[in-house]
Amino acid sequence: MGSLTAENHSNSKNPKIKQKRLGPKRAKTKLKSKKKKRDKNEAELIQNIQSSHENNEEAYPASAAKRQLCFFLDQFQSANGVQLSSLELESIKDTSIVELSQDATQDVQNLGKHMKAAFGLSWKEALCGKQEGKVDPGCPALLIVSSSALRSIELLRGFRSLTKDCHAVKLFSKHMKVEEQVSLLKNRVNIACGTPSRIKKLIDIEALSLSRLAVIMLDLHPDVKGYSLFTLPQVRDEFWDLYKCYFHPRLLQGNLRICLYGPLQSVTELKGRKRGSF
Repeated sequence: MGSLTAENHSNSKNPKIKQKRLGPKRAKTKLKSKKKKRDKNEAELIQNIQSSHENNEEAYPASAAKRQLCFFLDQFQSANGVQLSSLELESIKDTSIVELSQDATQDVQNLGKHMKAAFGLSWKEALCGKQEGKVDPGCPALLIVSSSALRSIELLRGFRSLTKDCHAVKLFSKHMKVEEQVSLLKNRVNIACGTPSRIKKLIDIEALSLSRLAVIMLDLHPDVKGYSLFTLPQVRDEFWDLYKCYFHPRLLQGNLRICLYGPLQSVTELKGRKRGSF
């Protein structure tokens, strides 16, 4: 009994001991609060998108396309500090997302198969056609956005069987000058792959055209440090700048589909995992 009284007396004289014991609990409470807030925002976003489809006669379960659309729009809003209006949400349909086959893994080897399926019966003309004059030069049907030059080169290996007659164009700054890429874009282009900053620059100077663009594939595979197109700080900002300027208006008009290729990872999840690893 005496020892218990002594311990209580010691704790009252050393409030730091009590604070240290409560510290981890407060940290966990704070993380739980952030997670609840994020979950609430995602739930509200799903509800808004579902409400935009009220004209449908029957309710339908959330598909993979719907979940990916919710993820993408949530990333767009959080990265740019904006809230899409109900009119904008109504304009963005589930069909804006390319729903990939579950029978093949989302790796480089299966890229060609996935994109053939995405373009359907028109895949040969869209991805392999070589006849000059049938389409405007510098107008890809498929544009791939990645986080680095090395990753772009790796991704293009997955299209070798499709680009023998009409070569894909590399759109990144590492070891490639703008003038060289402008020259390449004066020919027919079916597939182009690169980084956000160089892609935007080439569109700005009207060397790269979007008039024929049907699908943009966003490579979300993380690098060796765990960062991806949506989580690597500078590249992430450059991508959303590109998206806002050139892709979002086309998405609202229904003239563009987005393919999210790889695991869906948000900045919040990445930060939470890094905190937990310490």
